[in-house]
Amino acid sequence: MDMTASMATSDTAAKSVPRGVVPAGFVLGGTMLSLVGLTWDIQWHSDVGPDTFFTMPHLFLYSGSAVAGIASLVVVLMATAAQRRGRDINPIVGGRAVGVFGRTFSAPVGYLISGIGAASFLLYGLWDQWWHSLYGFDAVIASPPHIGLLLSISITMVGAVMIFAAAREHRWGVYGTVSSASVLLSFSMVTVIGLEALPDGTVDPVEIGVTFMSVLILMMGAGALARRGGALAVALVVAALQGVFWWFSPWAARVYADATGLPVRDYVDGVPALPSMIPMSLLIVAVAVELLRKLPAVVSGAVAGLIISACGPLQDVLVYDASLPRTSTYIITVVIGTVFGALAGMLGKRFGQMLRHLAPAKETSHA
Repeated sequence: MDMTASMATSDTAAKSVPRGVVPAGFVLGGTMLSLVGLTWDIQWHSDVGPDTFFTMPHLFLYSGSAVAGIASLVVVLMATAAQRRGRDINPIVGGRAVGVFGRTFSAPVGYLISGIGAASFLLYGLWDQWWHSLYGFDAVIASPPHIGLLLSISITMVGAVMIFAAAREHRWGVYGTVSSASVLLSFSMVTVIGLEALPDGTVDPVEIGVTFMSVLILMMGAGALARRGGALAVALVVAALQGVFWWFSPWAARVYADATGLPVRDYVDGVPALPSMIPMSLLIVAVAVELLRKLPAVVSGAVAGLIISACGPLQDVLVYDASLPRTSTYIITVVIGTVFGALAGMLGKRFGQMLRHLAPAKETSHA
């Protein structure tokens, strides 16, 4: 079979399942809905307080996972049907297809991961409903079912990154990889809140978590694209999300409180909770990563970790008018942040390479 006939056969097989931006766009759109619901819900807890299971921010969280999960399920079913008809699935559709339940299903790996995240979200959602029925109002975000819900959404977001990274040879794949990595980075700022349970004294564990996740995802996104400007593109999209949510979060919480007849707390400072956790130094970090891209990832990661951990307390002073931590605590946090940044840089590069192996792509092709 000549190359022209082979390409035609591959193209015919690829049409067996949705191969373009539509199914991937639904997964990305679902993760965006979840991110909007999360920043709204956190601000609600901060400005208003308790909530129930059925609230508007929760609806955004649930619908986001539902949209991503249904889109993933549709693609898996269509890929399975195509496989049973003897057609090979083009890896551009969410990565290489893998057998599930003894090859009962053939699932593109990206959609499999996003679907697993959505399915686990459903289970944790049932637990959350039981939790609310048992304890009534939920005054904090760090309840056990909430932690499970946040981790489930994070898994779906990882699947979204995988889906678009598999199509990186196309323009929409590049844009989608940058967008999905940015959504994951922004969302991950909340998952590190669980580190508040660690002893806090000689070091700030949340700041270390923010540093690690920021460097990891930033370098993962850049590594998946393997082109100049990848890290800067992710940082720019994160900055745009931060700017939008800086306005949206307090506004949405206040409007919804007025609509439901609940008062806003008297001591509300007006600072949006989730956007203020995102490092404002991320653009500087991205520039440093771009300048050091020829050096080992552990070096650029260490520099990135140093910048974020050093600027974190300064950001708190700027945003919250807080006082600087003790000198010893600050220095130790920066040192540990640098070490974790180096580790995150190494892992981020590895994960980026793994994303590039989801599907073969022509390295010389433009997106």
